[in-house]
Amino acid sequence: MKTVTASKGIVTAPHHLAAKAGCDVLAEGGTAIEACVAVAACLAVVYPHMTGIGGDGFWLIREPDGRVHAIHGCGGAAGNADLALYEGHEVVPTRGPLAANTVAGTISAWQAALSDKSCTLPLERLLRDAIRYGEEGVAVTAGGAAIAAAKGEELRGQPGAWAETFEPEGRPLREGDVLRQPRLAATLRALARGGLDDFYRGALASSIAADLAALGSPLRAQDLIAHEASRPEPLHVGIAGARLYNSAPPTQGFASLVILALFDKLAAKGADGFAHVHGLVEATKQAFLLRDEHVGDTAYTDFDFQGLLDDDAALDELAARIDPERALRWPNEPQLGDTCWFAAADAQGRVVSCIQSTYFEFGSGLVLPGTGITWQNRGSSFRLAEDGWNALKPGRKPFHTLNPALAAFEDGRIMAYGTMGGEGQPQTQAALFSRYARFGVDLQEAISAPRWLLGRTWGDATTSLKLEDGFDESLYAQLAEAGHDVERVGPLTAMMGHAGAIVRLVDGSFEGGSDPRSDGAAVGC
Repeated sequence: MKTVTASKGIVTAPHHLAAKAGCDVLAEGGTAIEACVAVAACLAVVYPHMTGIGGDGFWLIREPDGRVHAIHGCGGAAGNADLALYEGHEVVPTRGPLAANTVAGTISAWQAALSDKSCTLPLERLLRDAIRYGEEGVAVTAGGAAIAAAKGEELRGQPGAWAETFEPEGRPLREGDVLRQPRLAATLRALARGGLDDFYRGALASSIAADLAALGSPLRAQDLIAHEASRPEPLHVGIAGARLYNSAPPTQGFASLVILALFDKLAAKGADGFAHVHGLVEATKQAFLLRDEHVGDTAYTDFDFQGLLDDDAALDELAARIDPERALRWPNEPQLGDTCWFAAADAQGRVVSCIQSTYFEFGSGLVLPGTGITWQNRGSSFRLAEDGWNALKPGRKPFHTLNPALAAFEDGRIMAYGTMGGEGQPQTQAALFSRYARFGVDLQEAISAPRWLLGRTWGDATTSLKLEDGFDESLYAQLAEAGHDVERVGPLTAMMGHAGAIVRLVDGSFEGGSDPRSDGAAVGC
């Protein structure tokens, strides 16, 4: 794969049909915001195991005048979701009705983003391709088929329409099978005609609430009515040659920024050598220790996240905890989650970084019979405790692994980058950004090159340091000798996430890349 170049705009997404849908919007004069809505809607149809309108979404938008702002489409726990509801459970179930305990915020983020006066294309146009793919069907990818086969036994018995939607012939979908989702297409068509607010406060909301209640979810109409997207200030930190931006809590964007801020203070001469990989892994550990103590719904913490990022002495102290030769023992439990990251940039200078998810593959496993919506299980991450970190409370927003990233370089380049992959998101962001920005690696190569993962994203929940094949053979031994629990996982694998990046260059042209581990593409226009 080669870095894609373009002169009028660019889109990257983990499915090529979604990327094309977004680029077509740009070609018709749409903004990067409008292109991202088109991408997001398409992904809900063509990549339903990873994302959907029954999940949450987070946006970072860099305007042509340089202002960077954020939108959080993050739903809180149902009013009925209290400890009494889960009596007899040690943890919140990860599947089924009790896992569907938070409002889906994705559509509210689209609504907030499209309120920008620069967005003039009709909603019917933005959702057109998604509706068509839902009605006419789309070929199942190899990755989608593998997940459908792996998760079928777990999900086909859930109440609702999961089995009839994703196993219409009584078996898991295979690569090349045509997946049709007419009910989801009808829902998108209803939103196009009636407006996005209908999801929360209209006839569509009534249908959603009735289905959720009938299936056993604690969510009710009043939970949907009360929901709105929020616009917190994005977090940011300066490093050599750039200012980095990411989403504020309840996301782990703070951790992503801390990793790169600490690595900026470490010595490393080249990409993918011991100092580079070891340095980023050890910076990850320091960032995750802070994240796991403090990050969550900001209504339940008084920690000053931006204050720490602004405090160079505090960052120096954290960096000083990193031994350049030895690994810190790492027993921490990993965070889970599967996701879709995507981005677009337009000719006016607008750059958008977006991420959406239903948390686990196919979320809670509840597919609402009336609307075809797959509802998320993000609230299964809540702790069943009276108080403390991420403890379940009605209305509380859960901790999110989702975090979209942006960088503004001092030379005028603007970069949007990100990935799916739970614990892997901050690590993959750090790998691809540092390769490109610090070591001058070609953008596509920075994405395609072998990666590493401390902890878990897909597969077993282990805390080893997993590495793909393709690094210099000496690196694996060096890392093991330094005390890392090295586990080789073979060639390029989706375990390492589906990453992507776009860059608006100083002359107004564009570069973009997509992950060969995904079914995606970067498409220029």
